[in-house]
Parts: sequence; structure tokens; C-alpha cells
Amino acid sequence: MISTYTVKYLLLVAALISLPKSIHAQPVTSITSPDKSITLTIRNTQTGAVNYQLAYKGKSVIEPSGLGFSLSKPKATLNRFTIVAADTSTTDETWQPVWGETNRIRNHYKELLLTLQDKTDSGIQLRVRFRVFNDGMGFRYEFPPQQALTHFVVADELTQFTLSADHKTFWMPGDYDSNEYLYNTTKLSEVDAVTAADREKDTALKSVIGPKAVQTPLLFKTADGLYISLYEAALLNYPVMHLQLDKKTRTLTAQLVPDAVGNKAYLQTPTQTPWRTILVSDKAADLLTSKLIMNLNESSKIGDSSWIKPQKFVGMWWEMHIGKATWEKAGGKHGANTQNVKKYIDFAAKYGFDGVLVEGWNVGWEDWFGNWKEDVFDFVTPYPDYNLDSLVRYARGKGVRIIMHHETSGSVTNYERRMDAAYQYMVKHDINTLKTGYVGRIIPRGEHHDGQWMINHYQRVAEKTAQYKIMLDSHESAHPTGLHRTYPNWMASEAARGSEFNNAPTLGITPEHTTILPFTRLLGGPMDFTPGLFRFRLNQFDSTRTQQVRTTLAKQLALYVTLYSPLQMVADLPENYEKHVDAFQFIRDVPVDWDDTKILAAEPGDYILMARKEKGKNSWFVGGITDENSRDLSVNLNFLDPGSSYEAVIYRDAADADWDKNPEAYTIERKKVTAKTNLSIHLAKGGGCAIQLIKK
Repeated sequence: MISTYTVKYLLLVAALISLPKSIHAQPVTSITSPDKSITLTIRNTQTGAVNYQLAYKGKSVIEPSGLGFSLSKPKATLNRFTIVAADTSTTDETWQPVWGETNRIRNHYKELLLTLQDKTDSGIQLRVRFRVFNDGMGFRYEFPPQQALTHFVVADELTQFTLSADHKTFWMPGDYDSNEYLYNTTKLSEVDAVTAADREKDTALKSVIGPKAVQTPLLFKTADGLYISLYEAALLNYPVMHLQLDKKTRTLTAQLVPDAVGNKAYLQTPTQTPWRTILVSDKAADLLTSKLIMNLNESSKIGDSSWIKPQKFVGMWWEMHIGKATWEKAGGKHGANTQNVKKYIDFAAKYGFDGVLVEGWNVGWEDWFGNWKEDVFDFVTPYPDYNLDSLVRYARGKGVRIIMHHETSGSVTNYERRMDAAYQYMVKHDINTLKTGYVGRIIPRGEHHDGQWMINHYQRVAEKTAQYKIMLDSHESAHPTGLHRTYPNWMASEAARGSEFNNAPTLGITPEHTTILPFTRLLGGPMDFTPGLFRFRLNQFDSTRTQQVRTTLAKQLALYVTLYSPLQMVADLPENYEKHVDAFQFIRDVPVDWDDTKILAAEPGDYILMARKEKGKNSWFVGGITDENSRDLSVNLNFLDPGSSYEAVIYRDAADADWDKNPEAYTIERKKVTAKTNLSIHLAKGGGCAIQLIKK
């Protein structure tokens, strides 16, 4: 007689025998986010491939996708592994940033660390560390110390992101030297190379790298309402990751920026790559408050950060863009002369701004662009008509500081030779804030703005400026990846199409551009966008100019809330502000450091409405912006303290405002409000609103 247990055993054996062989060969490991909304699944296939898969609330985010490397020295393909260990842990901590959009950040994740052994005879061991948060995941590769591998050269990274469907995609073309593009919005299947017509129209296009190559951050919206972002965090000693699309499989594969001879990275064990990040939510607003990328960076390397101060500043900058003045002295229109800069110092002092940025102050601008000269600038020699000593004394007497500008003209080896002397010169003249620039082809020749060599340079600048207690704003640098946590003196960067492109011959800045940037570029860190333009036809000093700023004046105010930077420029000319001193009051009042941020409504490419609480005070500021479409937004003030009353100062588009036909039309009104108040605000085409809420 056969027992019940024997029958159950025979049935189980029969079931196992009937399963496909691939199931037997796929050990599965999985972890979930702390709130269990996200599930990461790892499979080791029969062939040895290690694939990862990500789901959010049961919906597919990333289909099974490959991991690995191709090395050129030693020559090895690392994509077939044996999983020799899988360790898990949980972290839940809270930390305080030096400055930022909120005063406390929670870092809560579950971690899975896989130790992988190459299945060939190379003997190489590799680790992959996954961290799963409630709003996404980050993973990186780690090469531990080992006899089989010390110095090595990366030919390619084989990381893949396979998507589940033909999602709506916000993308820029891949370019190793520029991220100053407008975003395209298409289906994933319609992503393609930039056409010759695009290149002719858009002077930002520099070195497009081929069909179907795109830059990160890359944003998707799925048909079932998920928002997905692909990006990277903690980019150090490694090139920027672009992505190459295979439309048939909907697979994006890492495409690292090469060096002059085609190699991607030179590494030595022990080492690690940047984190590859995937943000996901069913609410667009959640992307804007995610701190996942910052949390994947190391804590601050600066012990005493008391000297790091967020600030608003004016600048002798925009007048060169619109033809009033020039950077170079030759030609008789040199802007950075002593008397002109004094006017900006007077303006900053009158209206309570912290500093004055001066560009074109140093000898060399006559021959700086496109010549691949290695010593155009020495960063310590002013033009004869620029008396820095007297200007520093004059500014100090009015409570204002000069902000230094170092344009390297791409000659980075020259800049590195001169950094100590340049920073000592700044310290001698009581200057503690610096804007760097990297326009042009990089020297050493053949390197790209986004290659490993330049990534290391940007880090060297951040570290050396910190040694001299100098705050840093970088232009034409690689996209930010949360390193402002590690180097809080590196307070902002451009790394996207900023307001200066309002002066571009054709495309400039479209109304939707600023409704996309917070969901893409700003996920990695603050942007020096340079908002605050008050004159919209740019023919003020040259009647032949046809360029126009494609926003209303009220939207320019709102950008101080929606596009965060702790180094915030007041970009327009003093005379343009003094024609609208009532609207200018908002720029004077709006802070650049915050205790809290609330996203009230948002949809990428359409609109953003957010509120921020001033650091250490009870005042809130609201900014709302729209694309080329007018719309009505409801501003629910339930974030205010209950039972308290506030005065709302509302700067909004006038009834007849329009970015094209009537951009300077605005209305200012005051209302008594509470946490129970709902304000209805109309935004004009290309318009916006800005609200100051003062607790009574």
C-alpha cells in the first residue's frame, strides 16, 4: 500500500520533471522596497547571464535586462557569471544638507549585494550592489581587490534597460560634448538621430554621436500612468553614460563616452562605477521631491561648511548677449570696465543682493574661442580698464562681493596648471564665489567634455576650490549627479539649455522647456538657469535682432521657485528691472535656501506648481508655470499652519497676457488667506504665477 506522503512525493517529482529546463537553471533572488511597492528580481540564467527586473505595484518598469562589462585590457567579456554570494541589509537614516530644497532628508532602502564569479577562466570577480528605495532603485558595479585583476581598461559597459512598451519619451540626442539641447517628446520608437535641418537651425548641436543614441536623464510616461526616469548618481572617475536604443527589443544599452583613443575608462581595483538609477512613480510630482540620487552619494567631505552661503547675485553678463557690450576690450564696447561694474555694485547694494558676477574682466578674450591655444588666459591679469583692487574695496563698503569668472576656453591643462595661483588671487581679493566655463574643444586634444578625464577634472576643481573656501558654479560641464552632497561648495552647474539661449537665432527656449527641466536635468542637482528677464524683445541695443524671450514676466518670477539653485542669478539689466520695481520686489524677496518643498500639481511638458518654505522662517513662496498653452490652476494652501492667517502677495499674468503678444502684462494683488483657502490662478500662454505667503 502506498502512503499519502509517497504519493505527494511522486507527484512533486513528476511536476519538476515536466518543467522547462530553463526554470531549473534560473536561481531567483528578489527584494522589495521598504514599503513593498517596488520589487527587484534577479535571475541567473542557464547560460550564466545575470538579469535584473523591476516592477512597481505589479506593473513592469524594467523587463529582464543584462549586466556586465567588456574589457580591452586584460581582454575579457564579463557577462556570464556564477552567483557565489547574495547578502541583504536595510538602512534607515536621516541627514541634514548644508543647503537645499528641504532641511532634512531620509535615506531608507533595502540592499542586495551580489558577488559574481566570471564563468570563463579569467578568474575575475565582480560585485553588483542594488539599493531599492520606495521611489526607485540604484545599482553599481564594484571590483574588489583580487589577484586576477588590478589595472584594467573598460571597452564597454554592458548594462541594459529593457522597457515593457513603446512609452512616451522625453529625450535629447546623444552628444559627448554638449547637453544644451531642447527636449524632444516622442514615442520611444520615434527616437532617432538629429537631422541636418535640426543642426542648421540649432547652433547648440556639436558632436551628435549617431542614430538612436540619447542622453540621460531620460524620462518616460507609460500608457498605464507610470513615470520612469533613467539616470546616474555619484559620477566620479568614470565617463558619462549615454544610452543606445534597439527599437526592436526596446532595449537601451549603456554607451560610455570614449577618450581620445576610444577607451572608456582606466581603472584600478578596488574601484566602483557610478550608480545607475531608476526612479518610478504613478505620480509625476513624486519625481520632483525624490532624494534618491543625492542619497546614493557620499556624505560631505567638507568638515566646516559654515563659509558656504546660498546667494542671489546680479551680473555684468546679459548685456554682452544682447549687444550692449562685449567680453573683449577691442572694439570700444568692453563691458567689464571699472565704471560699469560700479553701477552693478550700486544696483546690488540698493536692492539687497549679495554679489556681482563680472565676465570679460581678464586679458585674452580677443583670441579665446576655437583656436585650441593652451595659454589664452592666466586668470590673474585684468584688462587695464578694470581696476579689481578698487572695485573690491568699493563693493565691500556697500556690503557686496565680486564674483569671479574663469572661462577656460576648453584649455583644461592650462587651467589646471594655474588653479592654485588663480584661487590664491581670489582669496587675496576677498572673492569667494567662482563661475567656471568650458566652451570649445577640450585640450588635451581629443578628450570630450563628458569623458573620464574631464569628469576627474571637475572633481579636482571642486576639491581645490573647497581647500580655498570658494563656492563653485560650473558651466559647460557634465550633467550633475548629486555630488553637491559630497562637495556642498559645488553649488550649481549649467549642464542644460539655460536662459542664455533666449538669444539663439531661432529655437531659443520654448515655453515647454522649463516644464521639463525639473523632471530631467534638475534631478541631479541645482541648475544655474539664470532666470529673471524682464525685457522680452531683445532688440534693445540692436534693432536688427529678432529674438524674443518666450515667457511672460510673471513666469520669469515663478522660475525662481520652480528651477532651484542656491546660487541664483538676477539676469537682466538694472534699467529693465527699474521699469517694473513692483514686480521686481518678488525677486528681491524670494529666498535661495529652503526648509521644505511641496509639489501641488505637475505634469512634465505641461505645467508645474510648487510651494517652498523659507529657511528658518514662516514664509512660503509658490511658483506655477505652464507651457505654450494657457490653463487654470487651483492652489490649495493646506500646507500652511492651521489656524493661522497669512497675507498672500500674488504676482500673476494679466487677463490679456501672452508670451508672444503681450508678455509684460501682469497684475499684483494682496489677499488674506489661511490653510483652508483655495486660490484659482489663470496662467497665460507661456505664463506663470508667483505668490509670497507671509504669516501674520
